[in-house]
Amino acid sequence: MGSIEKAIYNRSERLLGADTMDLLAEKRVIIFGVGGVGSWCAESLVRSGIKHLTIVDSDRVCITNVNRQIMATMKTIGMVKVEALKERLLSINPKADITAMQKIYTESTADEFGIENYDYIVDAIDSLQDKALLILNACRTKAKFFSSMGAALKMDPTKVAVAEFWKVKGCPLGAALRRKFKKQHIFPARKFKCVYSEELLPNLGQSHACGTAACLCPKAENGPGDPDLLNHEWCSSKAQINGSLSHITAIFGFTIAGLIMQDATAGGAR
Repeated sequence: MGSIEKAIYNRSERLLGADTMDLLAEKRVIIFGVGGVGSWCAESLVRSGIKHLTIVDSDRVCITNVNRQIMATMKTIGMVKVEALKERLLSINPKADITAMQKIYTESTADEFGIENYDYIVDAIDSLQDKALLILNACRTKAKFFSSMGAALKMDPTKVAVAEFWKVKGCPLGAALRRKFKKQHIFPARKFKCVYSEELLPNLGQSHACGTAACLCPKAENGPGDPDLLNHEWCSSKAQINGSLSHITAIFGFTIAGLIMQDATAGGAR
């Protein structure tokens, strides 16, 4: 590490040791979905010493993201999410290698990400179909894989937990994934850990659209990023938009980052 990075990671090195910090700097991580969970995960990893990070998301920053996504502010509304997050991450460590991909993980795009070349794969995708696909494909690689279950409709931080996928309890998203795999008779090739919470609160407030009826964001005629994704959004495809809070989404993201740090530093100085 150079002198700037040695200074940035002074406190991390005091805990982990110089050799472990060098090891962390070589690890390659890819995060799919940098919303309420993925954005905090990325932030924690870069602050902890991960230098090679790829962030994947198709959206632009919406005003409704501001309550729970780390790069979402009144100044970044309308920006491509991965570009806004990349800018923030580079402000933490200007020497970090951050790759921003404004893409959707689907059957047709899956080969574009080269997930087999990463040490760690993080799933923070909302879409059930795309999430299931990533789980199946990630579990066929040698990479360590961690997945976030649903973080919405929760408030109690003490109920956030980690479990192997088939042992996740009380999570509607986890249950829906298991039903999908059983119906298709296709299952993940290996076990993997998930962050989840059994808590499930009701929606109390109404969803007030800030733009059109189909989308919480105003429709744009031009803007940054892929023109084919200029007005791409997930809200209109959801049966229900659930409330969520930053302390829960952040705990989910930080927990996944912690699992990566724990694994990456195993056998190191500590």
